Amino acid sequence: MISHFRSGRDLLAPLMTLAAAAVLTATVAAAQNLDAGKSPQKLFADGCATCHRSPHGLAKGRFNLTLSWFLKDHYATSSDTAKALAAYLEAVDTPPPPRAATKPGAKRSGPRSSKPVQSQ
Repeated sequence: MISHFRSGRDLLAPLMTLAAAAVLTATVAAAQNLDAGKSPQKLFADGCATCHRSPHGLAKGRFNLTLSWFLKDHYATSSDTAKALAAYLEAVDTPPPPRAATKPGAKRSGPRSSKPVQSQ
């Protein structure tokens, strides 16, 4: 006669698989974006300042879209974070103010030290 009931060992493997799937699903559902809500300055300080001393010049005239794609692919945890960081880098990517050019022969401002003239 064939029994229609499974033994305890036959039920153990499917129950263990179901329990493992439930634990993994709960772990993934509990994951969160640690960068959410941070300002772009804070994002730069936390993730970029290790290698880059300053945010100035990092955008190098790139388009916002390509810069945010690059950041998303390589550094940012989400597209929103990448967009905020790209906007920040573009905002601080202003060229330095031009220095006043001095013309040859133009007088310098300020006192000059004079060397004593020795006669022989």
